[in-house]
Amino acid sequence: MLRRRAQEEDSTVLIDVSPPEAEKRGSYGSTAHASEPGGQQAAACRAGSPAKPRIDFVLVWEEDLKLDRQQDSAARDRTDMHRTWRETFLDNLRAAGLCVDQQDVQDGNTTVHYALLSASWAVLCYYAEDLRLKLPLQELPNQASNWSAGLLAWLGIPNVLLEVVPDVPPEYYSCRFRVNKLPRFLGSDNQDTFFTSTKRHQILFEILAKTPYGHEKKNLLGIHQLLAEGVLSAAFPLHDGPFKTPPEGPQAPRLNQRQVLFQHWARWGKWNKYQPLDHVRRYFGEKVALYFAWLGFYTGWLLPAAVVGTLVFLVGCFLVFSDIPTQELCGSKDSFEMCPLCLDCPFWLLSSACALAQAGRLFDHGGTVFFSLFMALWAVLLLEYWKRKSATLAYRWDCSDYEDTEERPRPQFAASAPMTAPNPITGEDEPYFPERSRARRMLAGSVVIVVMVAVVVMCLVSIILYRAIMAIVVSRSGNTLLAAWASRIASLTGSVVNLVFILILSKIYVSLAHVLTRWEMHRTQTKFEDAFTLKVFIFQFVNFYSSPVYIAFFKGRFVGYPGNYHTLFGVRNEECAAGGCLIELAQELLVIMVGKQVINNMQEVLIPKLKGWWQKFRLRSKKRKAGASAGASQGPWEDDYELVPCEGLFDEYLEMVLQFGFVTIFVAACPLAPLFALLNNWVEIRLDARKFVCEYRRPVAERAQDIGIWFHILAGLTHLAVISNAFLLAFSSDFLPRAYYRWTRAHDLRGFLNFTLARAPSSFAAAHNRTCRYRAFRDDDGHYSQTYWNLLAIRLAFVIVFEHVVFSVGRLLDLLVPDIPESVEIKVKREYYLAKQALAENEVLFGTNGTKDEQPEGSELSSHWTPFTVPKASQLQQ
Repeated sequence: MLRRRAQEEDSTVLIDVSPPEAEKRGSYGSTAHASEPGGQQAAACRAGSPAKPRIDFVLVWEEDLKLDRQQDSAARDRTDMHRTWRETFLDNLRAAGLCVDQQDVQDGNTTVHYALLSASWAVLCYYAEDLRLKLPLQELPNQASNWSAGLLAWLGIPNVLLEVVPDVPPEYYSCRFRVNKLPRFLGSDNQDTFFTSTKRHQILFEILAKTPYGHEKKNLLGIHQLLAEGVLSAAFPLHDGPFKTPPEGPQAPRLNQRQVLFQHWARWGKWNKYQPLDHVRRYFGEKVALYFAWLGFYTGWLLPAAVVGTLVFLVGCFLVFSDIPTQELCGSKDSFEMCPLCLDCPFWLLSSACALAQAGRLFDHGGTVFFSLFMALWAVLLLEYWKRKSATLAYRWDCSDYEDTEERPRPQFAASAPMTAPNPITGEDEPYFPERSRARRMLAGSVVIVVMVAVVVMCLVSIILYRAIMAIVVSRSGNTLLAAWASRIASLTGSVVNLVFILILSKIYVSLAHVLTRWEMHRTQTKFEDAFTLKVFIFQFVNFYSSPVYIAFFKGRFVGYPGNYHTLFGVRNEECAAGGCLIELAQELLVIMVGKQVINNMQEVLIPKLKGWWQKFRLRSKKRKAGASAGASQGPWEDDYELVPCEGLFDEYLEMVLQFGFVTIFVAACPLAPLFALLNNWVEIRLDARKFVCEYRRPVAERAQDIGIWFHILAGLTHLAVISNAFLLAFSSDFLPRAYYRWTRAHDLRGFLNFTLARAPSSFAAAHNRTCRYRAFRDDDGHYSQTYWNLLAIRLAFVIVFEHVVFSVGRLLDLLVPDIPESVEIKVKREYYLAKQALAENEVLFGTNGTKDEQPEGSELSSHWTPFTVPKASQLQQ
């Protein structure tokens, strides 16, 4: 269907990877459909390979012999079909030039089959060029740097975070690999080490993802589909070896890469050390390394936020005992009799809510305004400096232009695309899905998202009703103390119920988002992941933040007044407790944020261990039944099969981004949020590191140039945080009413409590034969007073000033802090120059203006790419 570009003429040809011109090409992204003769396949496997082939990938499937005999005809037909698919798939892998060595382990009535895949030197060279892999041209000194380490060194302060990690990966100038320029690449004289383990895994996985096992138009291709259909149980690259150090101790020359990571990164005792990100990148790939780089960067920036937030909270603790309005409330005794909280509820004394008022003062004082401004600028600076950090890492790890020039169409897209169209850059035909059709599908998916958001809103309404009913029930209990705490008890239990709803709905929606994103037919894996991420985040944003938003901006706003209360489905609307809505918002944040973190950490600790224990118990118990010795040695593929499959980074990113939202959007209500986030992240870094090093099967090393759409989501949350905190301080906090009272009445705030309480209308007092007070700025007839309108104007003006100041300062910081450091720009130009000198053959005409540029085909800045095709084994001979 699609054609691979013709091989350029070159005077030096080291490995002939060009297919015969008369050979008919298969479909785009497919391997050959039939094996070559056995002699040719064996020769391909032996070509340039060591005596004992290196195992690059493992495929696993299990057969239950006892179950096969008990199956009905339909199930037996399905089993036979799966067996045919496996055989066809393995035959096509051999046709693509891979060596397949099958190992069978008999466990009682179950046979576990291991297909050990390895690639010859010729195969690796062919696909390295076809996949446009970048390989090193010239070694450089390691350029890893850390601003805190540099600052401490300049100040002469010992750096306890610094640790010497052995076997530091070198850095290189690199460019796209070309077989006919092989001698110019570093290490080309050693075929065993020229391709690193991660490069080999990437090549093997690309072949596995595009190899058919049936009719391609029926989407019968690729390892993903085989795993989804249950044809294979697992597919994974091998770890370098055990993570535990040898008995003689952690001696650097004896440690493999996995042991180095365990000793210097994945142990709990390393919580106070820098992460060896270059080692992580070498072993797990750029995508995993960028996640840990972001997590470490964010955690480091949380430290000053946590310190300032804790100081603000301590100031609140001091003000609790010196605040005059709070003292007036606690000493009022029976001076302020409050109106009933429901139709049949009793009157109550404001002094009974003394503890609530003191708790509210912890979070609602002048320091909160300073902290909100500080956190808004903190978030802006965090993202600006992360852009610089990300650009530096992308350059050092050689993935700056990955998405633009190197990323290929997804195998599922290539198989399912209904047509082909010329690529606007290369002119080659490639799989194509009409943008209009995709837009219609995305619109239909948006309708589903809206429906799910409506479900969340319905759950929120049910929580609101629950709170109102619970407050009424508790108020009628007859206990004076419980009656005073009725609103807080209802709010606390409602928060717990809301957390349960959140966790249940999250599981349902993630599965639905997977289906919708696959249906939308996105061309590349990056676009697929970005679309999926956006869907899930929109839902999770509403799911997690709807209740805090209600408490912050709607609760207590539409209550009415005695004798004319507003209702929702016949139930009186909630009003804020004596301490104000800000303390309720802080409580809601702590329950949802901290509760979610505790639950997630428990899941991340227990679930992988339980899954790994069950896998080991299941496999080893079958061996004992089969009569095998419990202490018998087993191959490394068996050890790795007992580990838990890696499920990707989506859940890890989502957890951190939601936490970032809690820390920034509602920080005016809870200055302790950064502290709890910091404590969680210190645990999260080592917890995730242990999972990847010790408990997960090794994931395929994936490339990435940044954290993707997550950065844009973080930027959106930052802008939303500025607006949210401005409205929180203006409408939910007592800061502006107190300031207004100081300016117009008394500077020491004496009488402020009476100032905030209105008297019930005369009709209500006559009906109950007693008068009462309630929190509002209304006159004796229930109408808004002049003070209310004055405060409303002040609040709106405060919102406008706060937003403009923060956004203006943020824009100024954006202009002052370049996205890409000047040193990185210079290094990029230097690398481009060296690549031209190393690989330039002739001048290539660019554009239509007649200018020439000496950019060589195949340099790392080349703007075009070629479709992926797979040769037969006979075409991979030296």
